Amino acid sequence: MSHVLLVTGGSRGIGAATARLAAERGYTVGVNYRQNRAAADAVVAAIAAAGGTAFAVRADVASEPDVVRLFETVTAELGPIRALVNNAGILERQTRVEQIDAARLDRVFATNVRGAFLCAREAVLRMSTGHGGAGGAIVNVSSRAAQLGAPGEYVDYAASKAALDALTVGLSREVAGEGIRVNGVRAGIIYTDIHSDGGEPGRVDRIGPTLPMQRGGHAIEVARAILWLASDEASYSTGTFIDVAGGR
Repeated sequence: MSHVLLVTGGSRGIGAATARLAAERGYTVGVNYRQNRAAADAVVAAIAAAGGTAFAVRADVASEPDVVRLFETVTAELGPIRALVNNAGILERQTRVEQIDAARLDRVFATNVRGAFLCAREAVLRMSTGHGGAGGAIVNVSSRAAQLGAPGEYVDYAASKAALDALTVGLSREVAGEGIRVNGVRAGIIYTDIHSDGGEPGRVDRIGPTLPMQRGGHAIEVARAILWLASDEASYSTGTFIDVAGGR
């Protein structure tokens, strides 16, 4: 029986690429989405057409009841979860810190930080050998912005990803003796729809040529790193990060 992998925010971008690649590599995939059911269904259909198995579940990771229901549903439909990709994340329109209000901070941190913590909690409760689980892996999808700060654009988003990095290190040390590995992937300037959410759809084309590799990255390139960390090939890696950022 193939292992079950859950991808939050799996209907587009890095999450969708990770879901499809995971299925190609033999995982049974839970595809979480918040709003766009058509996009999530398209990912599931593509996986099924290629001979894989996937199931889409609507849940807002910022909501604790939704997260509990998400994990219960995926477990009931697909079986015990052995890998979690904490990918769901949002950003808002580019601005400076003096223009950021509390409501925006609440929205960004609710999804990017609270959501990741809640999903990690539910994963640990199911995977940990201390709770009768068989172990597993958690991969947190972070950003180079966590270290670079995203000045003039998304300092709040960068701060939320820095919190995710702290979760990665701290949780990895908590559960290392319980059969769970926790690692992170810091994505750089990647071609995804998230840049449209920030108000600059062409951001990758603007910044890409200035990077050491002189181009933007693609979601599949991030997905490959995520799935390596989730796999047994990374069996002695925990609390560590792979930067997929073209040298930035």
